[in-house]
Amino acid sequence: MKKRYRAILAMCLCASVLAGCQETPKDLIVREKGAASLKKYESADEAEKPEPENGSEGENQNGGEGGTEGGEEQGASPLREFLGAPEHYANQASYEDGALVIDTDAKVVLPEAGAMNTYAVSAMEANQDMIDAVTKAFFEGDKIYHMYSYTKWTKKDYQEEITRLKKYKAEGNLDPYEYGTDEEGNLMFDIDALIARDEEDMKQAPDEVVKEEVKPSFGLEYIDGEGAEAEKAVDDDFWGIVETDNGNYSYHIKHEVGPTITISISKKREDLPDPRVFTTWQEGQYLLDGQGGEHVSMTEERMKELAGISLADAQKIAEEPIDKLGWDWKVYGWDYAVFRYGEDPTKENTAMDGGYYFHFTRELDGAPLTYTDSYGGALEDMDSTLEPWGYERCDVVVGDDGIQSVEICCPYEVGEMQTENVKMMDFDSIIKIYEQMMEVSNADISKFEEQRTYHIRKITLGYSRIYDPTTDNDTGLLVPVWDFFGGFDTKSDGYESKNSGEHSNQSVLTINAVDGTVINRELGY
Repeated sequence: MKKRYRAILAMCLCASVLAGCQETPKDLIVREKGAASLKKYESADEAEKPEPENGSEGENQNGGEGGTEGGEEQGASPLREFLGAPEHYANQASYEDGALVIDTDAKVVLPEAGAMNTYAVSAMEANQDMIDAVTKAFFEGDKIYHMYSYTKWTKKDYQEEITRLKKYKAEGNLDPYEYGTDEEGNLMFDIDALIARDEEDMKQAPDEVVKEEVKPSFGLEYIDGEGAEAEKAVDDDFWGIVETDNGNYSYHIKHEVGPTITISISKKREDLPDPRVFTTWQEGQYLLDGQGGEHVSMTEERMKELAGISLADAQKIAEEPIDKLGWDWKVYGWDYAVFRYGEDPTKENTAMDGGYYFHFTRELDGAPLTYTDSYGGALEDMDSTLEPWGYERCDVVVGDDGIQSVEICCPYEVGEMQTENVKMMDFDSIIKIYEQMMEVSNADISKFEEQRTYHIRKITLGYSRIYDPTTDNDTGLLVPVWDFFGGFDTKSDGYESKNSGEHSNQSVLTINAVDGTVINRELGY
């Protein structure tokens, strides 16, 4: 559900940014975005290179982008004066007879680097060395078992569910998982059928699980099915259960389309009233910024109370395995995390636990890759035959009993510098493109909404990867980009949703700092 929400939000934002691009009136914005344009990057003259402040080279002050407690204020950036970037930028513009308002009241965040460069980058190969590195970093010395045998239900498991379902029925709750009804008003969930099926399956269920210890790798064999229908199968991914001194974890390494790989680690909870009920770790930014709509606000004090651990202690726990990986990742920012039980929006009666989200990115010469909510690797249309490549990202959730969740996507191999001290556009030129594109890309918003107000609260200069999937889907370029972070309020057909954007990691617009082209964060170019 969390990823589904992200996808829907991303599509909405993507549509708002791209709509009307064919009517863009300025050549400055519409330029080649493929490999041909990358060759045009130039180095600034040596005389134009800003001198770094003492001690600023190589340091990152971007911690705490997601939460109100995180990080310190940035120190002086030599790039600020060089690019003419203020510490704060504010402007409000209204279009379409007030149907569209662009409210920009943003801190301007620059890295403490003396210059920015461009770098070749490629997808890290999804091989045994990668799997071994992740396994050693998170689970060195722990017992790891194949998921398929470990998670088979025993007689005890079936009996527990039968008892739970009969309790629901006795209480008159015939739809405990909120499946709803069909067009004729009939319940889509048949509680009696599930009870009967469980009772039948329990007869053949083992008394105990059979644990098969394995070494995490692709291509493991397992037995699929029961009895005469059982057959040997090969797992293209890896999925296991890890028993540790701090509880059991699900460990999944999924090699998806093309160069895309996802590594997921999730702590198995023993305190769930019903394991069939949906659960998720919810980012605090939506609870702090959202008022109305799907998300219900929760106070920062309550989220801190749910975490039950200090931010500093949680960060140490998150950093330990990431440091062991040796992939040069550092904490870029953090957010509160709330563990939700059930499909209802996160609120007091659905919040079971809390912690902190830590977002890791790498640095290059004192400038970080900017973290955003976007996963990248989207396709331009459903008929596309391209194999996309997602962004490198690493998110770690830590609670008062240790690591709760880890998601690692598409790690990079950073290659040689391509353009040293790359020549970038000044801040005023970037702002003109931003304000023009926010108007143009929302030109027809009044056809769909009565009113939309964007709240842009942070403008950040950092690195991002771009690539051309039509020529090569696993190599690209790290380039400096400007991201405009925020949220928006919308009103339509009696429905009103608000998002102040104060803690947002959603980049509403991304502009290449070198040539001013607009980058679609969802596509990655």
